Amino acid sequence: MLELRGVRAGYGAINVLWDVELAFASGKLTTIIGPNGAGKTTLLRAIMGQIPLGAGQIYLDGARIDGTSTSRMAALGVGMIPEGRMVFRDMRVEDNLLLGAYSVRDRPGIAARLEDAYTRFPRLRQRRAQLAGSLSGGEAQMLAMARGLMAEPRLLLIDEPSLGLAPVVVQEVFTQLAQQKAQGRTIVLVEQNTRRAIDIADHVYVMQAGRVILSRPASEVQLDEVHRLYFAR
Repeated sequence: MLELRGVRAGYGAINVLWDVELAFASGKLTTIIGPNGAGKTTLLRAIMGQIPLGAGQIYLDGARIDGTSTSRMAALGVGMIPEGRMVFRDMRVEDNLLLGAYSVRDRPGIAARLEDAYTRFPRLRQRRAQLAGSLSGGEAQMLAMARGLMAEPRLLLIDEPSLGLAPVVVQEVFTQLAQQKAQGRTIVLVEQNTRRAIDIADHVYVMQAGRVILSRPASEVQLDEVHRLYFAR
């Protein structure tokens, strides 16, 4: 579904990604793990068109998409849930959700999507009229995930969804990911909880210093090996 060929990208004169080659299969959950500074978030930003490529190409369903604007990526069915529970703090919970459907042309269908979001995340229904800034960290992550699903993206990129959350909320996050996977959504998951990330994945990539150092089906990945690569210098 999505393929990166020889991708280099970074910030100004600082290059972060070095000749990255990745392939994400349709209907599968692919996880990308690695230490801080490995280039995982930069990779997702490059896919979404938030930063330009220095070299290489990105293909979606065989069509080249590098250089496509972020807003156009949403129209192509690609969505991203960024790291850090980024919500609009001064807006109501429900308004945050509605913003997630800004690219949806089926306006009558938005109400059904909103109801689906509340069904998946019941606490958001209870807090629909509250300002997003009043939510707990776990609730804000639920809101970020629900908003990312409002456009029903074919391909969903998720950056560190469990970061800084209590164990009970982490369990809820991964339950939602498992449900999305079971429904056939294509998911790219960046996650530092290596055990959970591998357990839920179909394919695993390990990155370090802007390069892919391991690519393997999740069923063949040994956690001890990943940890050795993870902490290698």
